[in-house]
Amino acid sequence: MIPIKAILHGIFACFISGLVIVSILTGCESETSISGLRTSATAPMPSVTATFSPSITQTSPALLPTPLPSVTAQSVQRKTIWFSKAVPEGLRQKISLTSQLMEVAQPGVTSIRLEPLKAAKISDTHWVYTLVMPFPSLVDEVQLSELQRAWSGEKLNIFEGHRLMVSASTQAAFEVLWGPASSEGVEVVSADQLLERAWSTRPAWALIPFEDLQPRWKVLRIDGLSPLDRGMQTDRYPLIVNFGWVDVDGKPIENAEPQLPTTNRDEQKMTVLLMTGTTALVRGIALRMEEMGVEYPAQQIGSLLQSADLTHISNEVPFDPKCPPAKPLRKEIRFCSSPSYIKLLKTVGADIIELTGNHLNDWGGDVFRYTLNLYRQEGFSYFGGGYNQEDARKPLLIENHGNRLAFIGCNPMGPAEDLATETRPGAAACNLDWMENEVHRLSKAGYLVIVTFQHFEVDDFKPQSQQRIDMQRMASGQDGAVIVSGSQAHFPQSMTLISDHFVHYGLGNLFFDQMTGYNRQAFIDRHIFYEGRYLGTELITIQLEDSAQPRLMTSEERAKLLKWIFPASGW
Repeated sequence: MIPIKAILHGIFACFISGLVIVSILTGCESETSISGLRTSATAPMPSVTATFSPSITQTSPALLPTPLPSVTAQSVQRKTIWFSKAVPEGLRQKISLTSQLMEVAQPGVTSIRLEPLKAAKISDTHWVYTLVMPFPSLVDEVQLSELQRAWSGEKLNIFEGHRLMVSASTQAAFEVLWGPASSEGVEVVSADQLLERAWSTRPAWALIPFEDLQPRWKVLRIDGLSPLDRGMQTDRYPLIVNFGWVDVDGKPIENAEPQLPTTNRDEQKMTVLLMTGTTALVRGIALRMEEMGVEYPAQQIGSLLQSADLTHISNEVPFDPKCPPAKPLRKEIRFCSSPSYIKLLKTVGADIIELTGNHLNDWGGDVFRYTLNLYRQEGFSYFGGGYNQEDARKPLLIENHGNRLAFIGCNPMGPAEDLATETRPGAAACNLDWMENEVHRLSKAGYLVIVTFQHFEVDDFKPQSQQRIDMQRMASGQDGAVIVSGSQAHFPQSMTLISDHFVHYGLGNLFFDQMTGYNRQAFIDRHIFYEGRYLGTELITIQLEDSAQPRLMTSEERAKLLKWIFPASGW
């Protein structure tokens, strides 16, 4: 008896032979019944195919070509998408491609394209760019006409003939707006090398997307406008490129997918912090406030201080209801202020009061407790001092427009009776090991940490060596403070950058009465945060008038000060 397995092998052999060589049939004359059908070597070929094709497909797929209907259908359904070389990397990263979208390298076969547009619609993406220089630069503003002349190849004296640096995508984007860039005026540099190249060839300038800002860049104003300004008139700011989806013929596509981000500069994600130097509403400034009104010191600088999301004031003096009157002028060093003077802090929009000063307990602990109660009653937040040591060390945590900030400060110079203890109010004494650990803890918790010092005073552009060591320590390392600021100085001091962390050793006076030499001059530091990142600082320079009124410096006064400060900073 013939085994079933042998019969099946014979059948397969007959069938394959019939498929390959139809004319050779002599080896398949036996009849076999499968699935109730009778077949033979002489049976018509359609019957053989109909009977055996399913079995062969399942048993040996290699024998027949494999159909790919599902792959073909998928490739037809997927949209192809092409990104112009003008699209900045920051925009490209915010576009999510689904399984139905396939990016291609050549624009000729695409369904939709992302390109810069000359005419903008409300639905388009508005990408903001900034004109920048390395941070220690004297140039503050450029006219759009000057920038466009440089684009076309004209050498500008303010940049000493240096070409404008751009990445390849930035060049392609602005050529849509301004026409071809001249190689005489524009130099293409890899985006990841722009900053180092600019610093090594100072004075140098570059055009970069807003999201590429970092503290080592200085943003220049264009026709008076800066993207660091809250409330900037975007319809007037000229360094904006609009991107949108177009079809193969270049026609705009309405409501195309994937959706594009509206902009790279959303003011709802931006925080502007103003930090100031010494405030002491005593002696000469108190006398002028009594004569001219409590708000007199704010007349020329008030709108600037009010413009920030957060305004910091380091008030070194307590408020005392029994404070002796400022008129006639009181010249003693034991300081206090009338509680009515708190109206000045409210007028300038102060939000944060630093309490590291060394005159807080000049009139005793009860007076300082009264001052703390007054701050709380008026809605001010404070740090660097408090009702006791624990309160004085407590970091001030603030969330503003999605940016999480932590403020912490201390006083290393005393006097001892000014410093908080377990039972006495006062300023936080410095314990640098504790402070460094606290800075790292807060940083790892997702806060951008700002540290302030009431350090040893010296009337010099360069800080005292211990001051420099202590302040740099707080900014060092990946988890260091992003800003370290000296609040003790009555004299404008130098600064440094440690990686992307900013250290300013001393800002000088804000509201005080010193009218001699450089004691009249000072900084207000304007710090910008965006989407949880520290973008950088704008140095605002002020000068004191009438023993009471700070004002913005003239361009000549500003240049003179910065020509002292930047060399003293090692730049």
